[in-house]
Amino acid sequence: MSTTTLVFDETVRNRFSPRSFLPTPLTEEQIYQVLSDAQYSPSNCNTQPWHVHIASGKAKDTLGQAMIQKDMEGLAKPDFSFDYADFYGDYFTRSQEQARMYYEALGVAREDSTKRHEAYLRNFRFFGAPHAAFLFMPSFGDNVRVASDIGMYAQTFLLSLAARGYAGIPQTLLGFHADTVREILGVSEQYQLLFGISFGYADPNAPTHHVRMKRIPVNESVTFHD
Repeated sequence: MSTTTLVFDETVRNRFSPRSFLPTPLTEEQIYQVLSDAQYSPSNCNTQPWHVHIASGKAKDTLGQAMIQKDMEGLAKPDFSFDYADFYGDYFTRSQEQARMYYEALGVAREDSTKRHEAYLRNFRFFGAPHAAFLFMPSFGDNVRVASDIGMYAQTFLLSLAARGYAGIPQTLLGFHADTVREILGVSEQYQLLFGISFGYADPNAPTHHVRMKRIPVNESVTFHD
């Protein structure tokens, strides 16, 4: 039985987004412990709007193959828009730095479009993780508050994984083929797919394992008022 071994500040600072996992699956009990932690996440008016579907084994592999096929056909259809062109200033700079560090760790040159595409497709292979959680939500108004609730749930989920010695990576790209995921998992169209989280045990020998994204200082994002 897995128990929490890290204190809060260690958990927060040790959590990272691995892009390579060991094939070793978590047990049903281990997954349930993490889900039970995440269930205590805060939500607007206590609506608890998260609808989570966990895919493992054959179901996960079927999903991955289907999403790759759709992506190769140019048939991405996310429930929510996403475009790198929307980023600007420091936000764009940080996103480019993240990509640079990742591809350098993989040894993939910027001009090597073939290997960069192969690295891109690893998203749909869940970076080798044995499990993937797909986070669905109902639609309320402009969806901003519902999405923020899903974000708080995801953070609790990710911190619980880290505290217990597991790992997970939130992936916007897993929400790019929402209709395909709904169809394969049998999810009602009333629920929209925000993103997915691949999770399991991080591969300590992966070339990207020691890549850590920098964080800006507190005073660059927080303003104090007396």
